[in-house]
Amino acid sequence: MPKTPRPKVQIAAFIAAATMAGAIPAATAHASDPASAAAAAAPHLPAWTVLTDAAGAGNGKIFVAPTSSDGTYANGVEILSPDGKKTVWSHEVPAGLSAADFRAQTYHGKPVLTWWQGTGLGGLASGVDVIYDANYHQIAEVHAGNGYTADGHEFAITSHNTALILAYKEKTADLTALGGSSHQKVIDGVVQEIDIATGKVLFQWDAADHVPYTQSEQPLPSSPDTPWDWFHINAVKQDGDNLLVDARNTWTAYEISHATGKVLWQLGGKASSFKPQAAPGQQLNDAAAFFSWQHDPEPLGGGRYTFFDNESAGVANTGAGAVSDYPYSRVVTVKLDPAKHTATLVRADAQPAGLIASSQGNAQPERGGRTFVGWGALPYVSEFDRSGAVVFSAEFPAGVNTYRAYRFDWK
Repeated sequence: MPKTPRPKVQIAAFIAAATMAGAIPAATAHASDPASAAAAAAPHLPAWTVLTDAAGAGNGKIFVAPTSSDGTYANGVEILSPDGKKTVWSHEVPAGLSAADFRAQTYHGKPVLTWWQGTGLGGLASGVDVIYDANYHQIAEVHAGNGYTADGHEFAITSHNTALILAYKEKTADLTALGGSSHQKVIDGVVQEIDIATGKVLFQWDAADHVPYTQSEQPLPSSPDTPWDWFHINAVKQDGDNLLVDARNTWTAYEISHATGKVLWQLGGKASSFKPQAAPGQQLNDAAAFFSWQHDPEPLGGGRYTFFDNESAGVANTGAGAVSDYPYSRVVTVKLDPAKHTATLVRADAQPAGLIASSQGNAQPERGGRTFVGWGALPYVSEFDRSGAVVFSAEFPAGVNTYRAYRFDWK
């Protein structure tokens, strides 16, 4: 039988535990110091509440990029202690901007911090990727090339000291074959590999050049002047010598040749290269698929991949009018068998409170078989051990989330 999620009625118990656990204290100021008082009155990064910190949780620092939906709090990036109760370092981005994909990486053999900051994450975003050294000084910026602007879904530094980034672009397409307009505005997804030192574009892949519009699961808008986000690219990962690209709105992960851009295989969606099946005790969703509206594919090696399985999306990815293909969001692990053209769902970790994340999210594989999960649009972070037990969890205030969450070794 599939794992039973924690009932929603237990959320009250979470909150009670949070009250006992306490939260990260906010900065204070002396009332007699006008400058300090003004700074204290301005929005600051939100505190969160640790709900679970059990034996078996990871020892790495926690990386989050909290975003406030209504401006109650500042947006930015934050490193927290392994137990989530102390701030190691934080940085607020300028007002009006948000931050995403904050993590530790390696650049020229040295540890660095990286993130995206800009506007419009989830739509026609515009921003820049930044790199800070271990002393918290900015050492580089990465911009998209060829007239594009960087999107915040992914910023990955490769072993060759290049950057894999994403971008969105708007154009017009003839969609009469789909029952649409001959001049429908569409949003295409683009992958670029950038030489960090020079800004040169070394590789570019445009979804519309390789994937037909018919693969989209996103309904056409009522007006041709409303851009149709048919693909919604949200991840690019190194997978051996190839790249793994994820598209939320086609329910598909695409293995593409890093040399030619050719699609080598597809997992999920309307044109999957693999027949889906479930191992004993596991369950496909209502569409007989592994995932829907998913994020963050992670190659584990040996033909195994994890995905953050949202199982829900709203109209035009807004979260409004969301429908679901499974009762709750989850993290799924899939094993490919290229010889038999089958793919098997071998593990699923349910959102602990049985909730649906209608956008965003990630699942980071850790040493020891743990998985660190940012629940996207939900204000929660969880960590599962090898057996699927929750060994760490925390909650942001209402209206705050982090697009992704990670654990990393950091000084």
